[in-house]
Amino acid sequence: MIIDKLIEKIAAMQNPTCVGLDTQLGYLPAELREGVTTCEQAADAILTFNKNIVDNVCDLVPAVKVQVAYYEQYGAAGMKCFLDTVAYAKQKGLFVIADCKRNDIGSTAARYSAAYLGETALGDRTVSVAGCDFLTVNAYLGTDGVAPFLEDCQKFDRGLFVLVKTSNPSSGELQDLRLADGRTVYECMGDMVAGWGKDLIGTYGYSAVGAVVGATHPAEAKILRERLGSTFFLIPGYGAQGGNAEMLKNCFDKNGLGGIVNNSRGILCAYQKNGGTYYGAARAACVAMQKDLASVLGEICVK
Repeated sequence: MIIDKLIEKIAAMQNPTCVGLDTQLGYLPAELREGVTTCEQAADAILTFNKNIVDNVCDLVPAVKVQVAYYEQYGAAGMKCFLDTVAYAKQKGLFVIADCKRNDIGSTAARYSAAYLGETALGDRTVSVAGCDFLTVNAYLGTDGVAPFLEDCQKFDRGLFVLVKTSNPSSGELQDLRLADGRTVYECMGDMVAGWGKDLIGTYGYSAVGAVVGATHPAEAKILRERLGSTFFLIPGYGAQGGNAEMLKNCFDKNGLGGIVNNSRGILCAYQKNGGTYYGAARAACVAMQKDLASVLGEICVK
């Protein structure tokens, strides 16, 4: 099962880090941006940047998260860059999380799922378009908008990360509201995620249907970790958004398992702060992040 494979790679590398390839032209060094005036040129430059980042971190980290909005802004060329980035990362042995936060009624959700997780029908055959390992999903349309993704997770051995408690400052405007039964909205959503994932629990006790839980909300993360014993967390908010290792330790269990921590700008733009080549600085940032997480989580044990 996909979640078991991810956990095994995290343990083998002793590193629950996910590099966020949320790449846009402004993040690139001057030599890659020089002369870029079209979307096609921007996409080519970004792909070169992404490949060099992947080449220099693929032996350190188990996964990358590719945020589709950063590619959509460059039109068709940007979406080709997205697909090429996904393919290259998978070629290098990385797990790929497509960060698309898709959300719609059942029939449309099925098309989103086909695009990123499953297969698309072409006459009498089907093709895998993106073939990502995991997809982020916004489940606030309810179960019928999630069911098509669940079906493809079972059919193609894929996984989901459903928005539960997000890292943005205003998340509490909705997610912290109390329901009539006393639960917060994020607790209710967490319970729904656990229900959706109950048939996709792997060898190590975690489901392929996970939750997005921000590092910037440690108190809420503690509540969710205790409540959702079988739910694996994708943890944004580390680094540029203000989260640190101490803040996110509540997302993990006693064996150092239970989540993967995303860092985007802190790795992609490390060269702007620390100097050197962008890919060398990215590697150094990954090493530093691994040490920071290890200082809090200790040894990651698969049992």
